[in-house]
Amino acid sequence: MRFLVIFAIVVLGLISLVLGDICTAASYGPPYIPTRCNGNRQDQFPPGNLFVAVSEGLWDNGAACGRRYRLRCLSGNNKPCKDGTIDVKVVDYCPRSPCPSTLLMSSNAFAAISNSPTAKINVEYIQI
Repeated sequence: MRFLVIFAIVVLGLISLVLGDICTAASYGPPYIPTRCNGNRQDQFPPGNLFVAVSEGLWDNGAACGRRYRLRCLSGNNKPCKDGTIDVKVVDYCPRSPCPSTLLMSSNAFAAISNSPTAKINVEYIQI
């Protein structure tokens, strides 16, 4: 019986990894305001400044504002990835045209999953 419980936990953990999508991510720095979601409001930023701006594919005509994603670095040049995941909040539409990646991550968010602040990385993401 104990084996079945452990097996079920492992399978459920693997399923959560399978449900994620993959995209590119890069870092961007301040100034972060005004944003397309909440303008100049400072309270839009989550604790630790773990937030992202999204490109057209995730923007959904602004419906992306406030969405939360769990991110995990998968790969990039010179092995930039750190272990683990982070949770981020969408606060903006990509401020650059064309957008250099699917997600532009705040400096703090990017540093939490990548050892290289200038790398372009591949991440797995899932809406939470």
